[in-house]
Amino acid sequence: MNSVSPHSPPPECPVHDYGTDLLPLSTATGATEPREVYRRLREDWGNVAKVELEPGVHAWLVMGYRELLTITRQEQVYSRDARNWRDLKDGVVSPRSGLLPMMAWRANVVGADGPEHRRLRQPLDDGVARIDQRRARRQVESVCTELIAEFSQHGRADLVSEYATIVPLLSIASLFGLDSTEGQELRRALIALFGSAGDSQDGNRHFEEILIDTLRERQNNPTDDLTTAFINHPNLNSEAERLQSMVVMISSGTEGVNAWISHTLRLMLTDPRFAARLHGGRLGVDDALDEALWRDPPMNNMPARYALRDTELGGRLIRRGDVLILGIAAANDDPAIRPDEDSAGDPGNRAHLAFSAGPHVCPAQVPARLITRTAVNTALHLLPDMMLSIPADKVAWRLSPWTRVPVSLPVQFSAARIPIRSAR
Repeated sequence: MNSVSPHSPPPECPVHDYGTDLLPLSTATGATEPREVYRRLREDWGNVAKVELEPGVHAWLVMGYRELLTITRQEQVYSRDARNWRDLKDGVVSPRSGLLPMMAWRANVVGADGPEHRRLRQPLDDGVARIDQRRARRQVESVCTELIAEFSQHGRADLVSEYATIVPLLSIASLFGLDSTEGQELRRALIALFGSAGDSQDGNRHFEEILIDTLRERQNNPTDDLTTAFINHPNLNSEAERLQSMVVMISSGTEGVNAWISHTLRLMLTDPRFAARLHGGRLGVDDALDEALWRDPPMNNMPARYALRDTELGGRLIRRGDVLILGIAAANDDPAIRPDEDSAGDPGNRAHLAFSAGPHVCPAQVPARLITRTAVNTALHLLPDMMLSIPADKVAWRLSPWTRVPVSLPVQFSAARIPIRSAR
């Protein structure tokens, strides 16, 4: 048996010396203070650490800010194409693994590099560019107001299940022409998909079935929505490519924005200093949104890059076919760029890596911020005296190696009847 401590720096050429008790990645994302977990991991390993994705399946977690920029900017060394993943090709990863809906290769922009990536990226950029931001803001504000009006008279609510989860779901689904019932089905499927557990593949199948039905219906009855825009885009050559373009935009948008809204509201409710700066006007809402991204990015860990050749990163020997996970939360907390708790959270500082970096940087940052800003602003305005109903350290987290989303945020506030105004 290997005598090396699982959290000690391994000896030279340590590629397969994983030990038997590596840190499961979901342990960090589900921790009350994940930064503390990542800091201990950095103390033991440096900026590139071995972790466990599921029993028997290991990866390099890249926690250094500069190292993360390196792997996102060097496609010739670190590919997005999971067909280069050695453990998948060698059968170490089971075909039934819950990791595959998030990590397996798909015929979409996420799994492509170089010219193919640029071809598949263009429809997403064009889709975002065609969004009428003023109209979208009014629609999102209307959704937020209606949701709060539904529970405002009770004087209590769960800001996750009754608000933060639903706002991006309805807002993004409507851009693709889906109704609220279809949006709720998508949401349930996405929870399973991002959990990367036993029901992940079932969730992925149901998610794609809903979108395929929408695509085929729009093929016969085109309208002014993003589904129709993808059908007509010259860069998308098949139903599969159109489907996968929808998968990328809807899955990343709903899950990421849900987490962003939830984290910002959580900080307001649990961090007196943050709340005082926000309510006192010393911290604008956009600055508050960025501080939330610095402290707890929605994708704490983002899959994945695959080494195309043997190389070195952060003092570690990376072998061809190794998988590398973008440790975004850890990189945002890298002491090389954040030597103290507040140094990177200054108003206006958007150098965080919450949207990743390089060619695969998130294409939907503008609508994501629009939805999140509107949701937070509306909650601040309509529920000014809301308070968390449980101790801050009792907030539980949904199990996932990737996303960090509260299970619930129960709050109480002064009961009131809120008038609903339709969006114009």
